[in-house]
Amino acid sequence: AGVPAAAAAGAPGPAVEEADQEDEKLFITSPIVGTFYSAPAPDAPTFVKVGDQVKNGQTVCILEAMKLMNEIQSDFDCEIEAVLVSNEQKVEYGQPLFRVKKL
Repeated sequence: AGVPAAAAAGAPGPAVEEADQEDEKLFITSPIVGTFYSAPAPDAPTFVKVGDQVKNGQTVCILEAMKLMNEIQSDFDCEIEAVLVSNEQKVEYGQPLFRVKKL
């Protein structure tokens, strides 16, 4: 006899209990390689800060790529939990910019 049927079928184990928790981390990530700007101009207030509630489609930052300013928007209603990059930092494709909690 080889593997027990429960193990072969991928029976639920401890991993399922972890998946049931509501502590799933969500991020707004960079869709391009570029330079992160937290505000529309050097003397302007930032688009968002920790604790802000953001609506679907709201601009959260600007990424500059090849002299083009790209407004990055949230894809869902959320609250900003952490800003993960600093102003004028170079970012990579897929890099998390903000940790958020879905509303």
